[in-house]
Amino acid sequence: MAHMESTEPGEMKKAELLLPGSGEGDEIGEEMKKSGSRFQVARVDCVNETKFEEPPKDTKSNVHDKGPESPSATFSLSGDSFRSYSDTNNLKTFAMNTHEALPCVDHYRNILSATGGMKSRPTLAQLHEEMDDEEIRGRHKDPLLVGEERLVSDSTVAITTDKKPQQGALKFGWIKGVLVRCLLNIWGVMLFIRLSWVVGQAGMGLTSVIILLSGVVTTLTALSMSAICTNGEVKGGGAYYMISRSLGAEFGGAIGLIFSVANAVAIAMYVVGFAETVRDVLKNNNALMIDETNDIRIIGFITISLLLAIAIIGMDWEARAQLILLAVLLIGLVNFVVGCIIPPTETKKVKGFVGFSTDLFIENMLPAFGEGQEFFSVFSVFFPAATGILAGANISGDLKDAQTAIPKGTLLSILISTIVYLGVAWTLGGCMLRDAVGPLNVAVGATTVVKLSNVTTTTVASVVMSAAQKAQNTSSTIVYTEDVIRNCSLAKNGMCAYGLMNDYQAMEMISGFGPLITAGIFSATLSSALASLVSAPKVFQAVCKDEIFPKIHVFAKGYGIDDSPRRAYLLAYFIGLGFVFIGDLNAIAPVISNFFLMSYTLINYSCFDASLARSPGWRPAFRFYNKWCSLLGALICLAVMFIINWWTALITFGVISALFIYVHHTKPEVNWGSSTQAHVYRNALQSSLKLISVEDHIKNFRPQVLVMSGLPENRPALIDFVSHISKKISLMVCANVIVGQQSGNLRKLLNTNAAYSWLSKRRVKAFYTATTSPSFRLGAQSIMHTVGVGKLRPNTLMMGFKSDWTKCEPSSVEEYFKIIHDAFDLNYGVGLLRLQEGFGLDVDMDATFMPDGMTEDDGILSFPNRPPEMSDDDLTPDDTPPHRLHSSYDRIDNNTPMPSKSTNLVPGDIQNGPSKSREKLNIEVLKGINMFKRHPKKGTIDVWWLFDDGGLTLLIPYILTTKAHWRGCKLRVFTAGTKKGELDREQRQMATLLSKFRIECKDMTVLPDVNKAPREESQMEFKNLVSDWVLDTKAGETEEEFPWKTTQEEMELLKDKTNRHIRLRELMQEKSRDASLIVMTLPMPRKGTCSAGLYMSWIDTLTRDMPPILLLRGNQTSVLTFYS
Repeated sequence: MAHMESTEPGEMKKAELLLPGSGEGDEIGEEMKKSGSRFQVARVDCVNETKFEEPPKDTKSNVHDKGPESPSATFSLSGDSFRSYSDTNNLKTFAMNTHEALPCVDHYRNILSATGGMKSRPTLAQLHEEMDDEEIRGRHKDPLLVGEERLVSDSTVAITTDKKPQQGALKFGWIKGVLVRCLLNIWGVMLFIRLSWVVGQAGMGLTSVIILLSGVVTTLTALSMSAICTNGEVKGGGAYYMISRSLGAEFGGAIGLIFSVANAVAIAMYVVGFAETVRDVLKNNNALMIDETNDIRIIGFITISLLLAIAIIGMDWEARAQLILLAVLLIGLVNFVVGCIIPPTETKKVKGFVGFSTDLFIENMLPAFGEGQEFFSVFSVFFPAATGILAGANISGDLKDAQTAIPKGTLLSILISTIVYLGVAWTLGGCMLRDAVGPLNVAVGATTVVKLSNVTTTTVASVVMSAAQKAQNTSSTIVYTEDVIRNCSLAKNGMCAYGLMNDYQAMEMISGFGPLITAGIFSATLSSALASLVSAPKVFQAVCKDEIFPKIHVFAKGYGIDDSPRRAYLLAYFIGLGFVFIGDLNAIAPVISNFFLMSYTLINYSCFDASLARSPGWRPAFRFYNKWCSLLGALICLAVMFIINWWTALITFGVISALFIYVHHTKPEVNWGSSTQAHVYRNALQSSLKLISVEDHIKNFRPQVLVMSGLPENRPALIDFVSHISKKISLMVCANVIVGQQSGNLRKLLNTNAAYSWLSKRRVKAFYTATTSPSFRLGAQSIMHTVGVGKLRPNTLMMGFKSDWTKCEPSSVEEYFKIIHDAFDLNYGVGLLRLQEGFGLDVDMDATFMPDGMTEDDGILSFPNRPPEMSDDDLTPDDTPPHRLHSSYDRIDNNTPMPSKSTNLVPGDIQNGPSKSREKLNIEVLKGINMFKRHPKKGTIDVWWLFDDGGLTLLIPYILTTKAHWRGCKLRVFTAGTKKGELDREQRQMATLLSKFRIECKDMTVLPDVNKAPREESQMEFKNLVSDWVLDTKAGETEEEFPWKTTQEEMELLKDKTNRHIRLRELMQEKSRDASLIVMTLPMPRKGTCSAGLYMSWIDTLTRDMPPILLLRGNQTSVLTFYS
């Protein structure tokens, strides 16, 4: 019960469901009563406590000129204050001045499916953000739109209903739209032509099993389909729509395409069946037009053209034609029943119709399979008759209420058709022989002939008459006994031509008036052809609208008020016509049946999969389903596919797999909330929880990297390099610290789509996280504390080298330095990457820069759409300042320091102002941006493993050599020696260690002179570098005021370390200048001993004017082992 409780009992009264001024409350109430959904409102109550008074109306003024006062909201989002006049729909909720809204169906409607104006729910910002004092007082006024005002009175509940279909758009109920179509397709030709053969082969007992088994399969499928179609509104597309929205675009697109093709070819099958029947009639009356084959083609062409005309005229005419065809079919069935009751004539007795008999009933109860036949072969012949249950669902877009019509119409059609099939099968088995010889020209000898009732004592001698005997015995009277009728040896070629097992026209012979059965066959074939001609285009139109496959969107266009797919009609017409001209479709029929069965399989699996995923969005109103029954139905359908024809089943699987792989590879931009998505979340959650209980082991160590990248598109080279480490083996998280208050940066904080879009285009598998903080260091601390979940947490921090450290604010250098300390405190490994070209690019988003011969589709340089206020300067501090291309029209932040060398990278025409609408970007800059993206590296990766950090300095270079970009590079390992006389022993020890680690290296070198004093010029260069970062006590500078500066005491204390770093630079220039990459152990800064200025001077000395260099330090925990 849905109601609003009153504080005083007895003051509740039932409200009439009314729309103010519409008079449609009764219709809505009746619709709710008639709805088949189990989610219904039993009673609607409202409080009759306070009467709300409407404000007085000014009769002189026009209601459109001025509406009630509406406060407007001014709020700040992402630092940009803007004014949004609120939706006035909600002004009079409870007759109060509020922006809150009552629950309304429009608030939950898919905006893409809207056919007109809709009410909208107020946004969180409209309800939560601050308002100016003037706006709170309601000085700003905004007129209401016509029809937007809704009042809640003492006895009226405002109900928002969907916009009615446009006048003239035809919608069908469950009988006309589903039941009739399903009955016509399920009965079909099988009922009149093949059922007698099935009874003759399998007997009435096994025939009943075959019919019931088929009914079980279709019932399970219908239950699954009912659950799916009541889990939300069903639009056009039938089986395709249900499968695609449940299992995703891959399965949906594959089924939609083959289902459309199968229906298009099925048109030809049914039309050829009709044409063959008409040809036989013409042949029996010697009225063939040309010959048997061409007559089929002529009749088929005329028939399919007439059916196309009916379909294009409109669904109304098509529905009327279906009703007429059903009426003809039912008349044919009644005619058959009447014929069974009428005592058989001598002519019918000769053909096997001997009337009802207990002995015959018992005899035909058991099977009598002919040569090469058994239960499953007979079952495979009958089961295609059951593939008509989707006829109603295929026009789901033309149903008034698909959620009610499809379950009710489909299930009832299965029940009715099953009962009729069983009744006809038992009727045939109770009154007709399996084999009958038919009319014969025989001479009867002297043997006495008795009546059929005494067949047990009768003996007959008869011989086939010769031509002479025929002439002599023209006056002889031929009397047939049952033994004579059963004696197939008397027939031509010794084979009976009549009876259940031999005569496909048995029902026509039994019926009271044979032509009515022929009319029933006509009705069955034409109705099935017409249903297929309507189904194929509508399903194909739905596939085209979703744009899953390229080059076919032209067929998505609809015409008229009912969105008729005329182009798809013509396509289906020509496909069907092409197969009609082939004439013989026996080889294709099993493939089509398997296509339909695959649809059944996926419908059942869709229901099972959605139930298994346990998504909160899976709430079908139809409750008579079970996920295990759905799984059983899917397995039975698969089994039946192979029973019917194993090679066609394999073909079906091959086609489905090929289409699935194609759609999965192309990744169409659709999001339908499929169960596949639910499973991804569920599996990830379960795996993450399971991973918690898995103990860590050195052999399973993976470098999980947290990259301080800012917005990823700002530093593509850094992102690319780290992705080479983590690709396909470990976690990578890109972190963006937005310096400032949360309230002023909400848009930047919440807009993660742009980052993920760029990562996807760059083909980088990584996560993205952003935070706001008063300072860069606090933000980095926050991210390092909280990033990740369970065991999926970063263990290595990767940053770019702060190349502007000598020019920027010293406080930012101090922050950068302390972040390294924070990372070590939190047990992170730390890596600092330096590229002489820089990491990224910051260009004006309003201009397009593209190098010669390069397009946006190359995936080399891409800038996703983002709000213009999202400049890169205020996203992160310049821990790795990107190069900026600036011109006379660039947006340049004067507070952001610009690298001096960036101007050397920009062509003169860009620096002096653009001369064309599209400026050319210096190709050298692009090479730097994409140095880790384009061409595979060749050369060496030099590893300077100076100190044992647990092995991370060696592990990451090895991982890089396993990736395609670095596969051409060989490892060279350099390590420091202790004593000159023990170099050979130390070299052998290191070689043994590398061998135990199973890491192959090209060269291994022990350096004996690491502690040798550096050259004087190198020392002077370092002294000049650090001079500005030495505390000047004479000028009154103190360590408290300038904590980033080093003291003379500190310089003297760390003199040996400083000289070692200077010496290492000289050695690297000598030995690794031509390396593709250098990986060196990162100097460890000891707390309270080394200042930021001195430490930055060290790493600047080690990395300046070098090839790409990574300074790396593990957390002193082993990440390598040589134990198995």
